[in-house]
Amino acid sequence: MNDNRFAPYATLLLRVGLGILFLAHGFYMKVLTFGLAGTMGYFGSLGYPPVFGAIVALAETAAGIALILGVWTRLVSLLTLPILIGAAVQHAGNGWVFSNAGGGWEFPVFWIVLMLVQAGLGAGAHALDLSRLLGRGATMSQAA
Repeated sequence: MNDNRFAPYATLLLRVGLGILFLAHGFYMKVLTFGLAGTMGYFGSLGYPPVFGAIVALAETAAGIALILGVWTRLVSLLTLPILIGAAVQHAGNGWVFSNAGGGWEFPVFWIVLMLVQAGLGAGAHALDLSRLLGRGATMSQAA
């Protein structure tokens, strides 16, 4: 039996944790550490159009901020799936453990599962409710 008293706070913890991970991967690693040019070069070396590196870095950064704030949580969670599926495909040939050379596939696949869970749960406690702030009525999380 679930104890629904703590579910909004568990959902908040998941949302903020995922948001921090996206900021770490998108902003800290891809923007600050490697730079957009380095990230684009890396994507190009993998056979992808280099601009995908910039798109992914900016999308991960925006997703991280949105998740931490609790803005459009369900939509943002689902919109991250193509990036995470791409990461899983890229790492698929490297084996199971992420400490393998080139990283394994289990971390991106687990992240996909977590984003699906987050999309199902919604924003949880302490989410920024833009609809209420803009005077537009009930949010998707209130309607669900």
